[in-house]
Amino acid sequence: MTKQPLAMALAKVVIAAAWADGHLAHEEVNSLKNLLAELGQTGGHGTMALTMQDWAELDIYLYSAVEVEERRRLVAELAALMHSDEERSLALLALDRIMAADRVHTDEERKVAEEVRNALVHPDEGLLASLGALLRRTIGLPPREVPGPNREEHLDEFLHNRVYYAVRVRLGKAPEEGLGIPASEARKLALAGGIMATVARLNDRVDTAEREKIIGALAQGWNLDRVRAEVVAEAAITESAGNLDTYTITYEFAQITSVEERLLFLDALFAVAMADGPLTSEESAEISRLTSSIRLESRHFAEAKRRAMGE
Repeated sequence: MTKQPLAMALAKVVIAAAWADGHLAHEEVNSLKNLLAELGQTGGHGTMALTMQDWAELDIYLYSAVEVEERRRLVAELAALMHSDEERSLALLALDRIMAADRVHTDEERKVAEEVRNALVHPDEGLLASLGALLRRTIGLPPREVPGPNREEHLDEFLHNRVYYAVRVRLGKAPEEGLGIPASEARKLALAGGIMATVARLNDRVDTAEREKIIGALAQGWNLDRVRAEVVAEAAITESAGNLDTYTITYEFAQITSVEERLLFLDALFAVAMADGPLTSEESAEISRLTSSIRLESRHFAEAKRRAMGE
């Protein structure tokens, strides 16, 4: 748990407000991070500063649009944590800075900013609810859970199996439900897709032949129809453009697969690498590194390479 719950609650509301028009450009993400870092240093002489772990957790709110019900939950949680006029002023300052940023603001963004401001200045809880929250804090109980969607329920998969989370977002449900396979297999599938996509992405793009190999490997390995395999492949390819931590996904893959499964997977990695032409030295070196990362031996790499080369 963060040592600065108010700082985290404020950061989430700032991000939610920036998502008001359903779009957050890369430049806006960088501006938001700079703003939150600045507020962390100015709010109480650094007492609002966020840790590296806090920043990693905030990424789940930067990942996809924050809709109305989830935004209202975040605002209510922030309001419940503000115990002083100074804290309320800091929250309102953050909101004002978003609206003062050098970019075009939509009517929807202005409307949401006013909604957040009103909720912070005049909390909807009412006197009894406020007294109840105060009493719970006084006797050491956690605040009551605020209703509304909460993507943090899936924070662990966001941090450790990003493709699995991306498939969840695309399907609007648990991947195993949408793909029709057990949850354990859905997690393996997502990790496999992510690792194959990193190999395909070595030349900074994924061409049609590589994409087809990934889809084919996922469909065959997990007995999926093409449409479902495409969902996972597209999620993996998209995430490979910048969000995948190969150390994390290979570690997780090694933890939940058998040696036999990983040996078969090496063949799929070589098939993806060679989909667009002969195996390059860069591709060979990367698969060698991945072989070690998924806890296989160099002899396994050599054997798989010979099979791939038809030797």
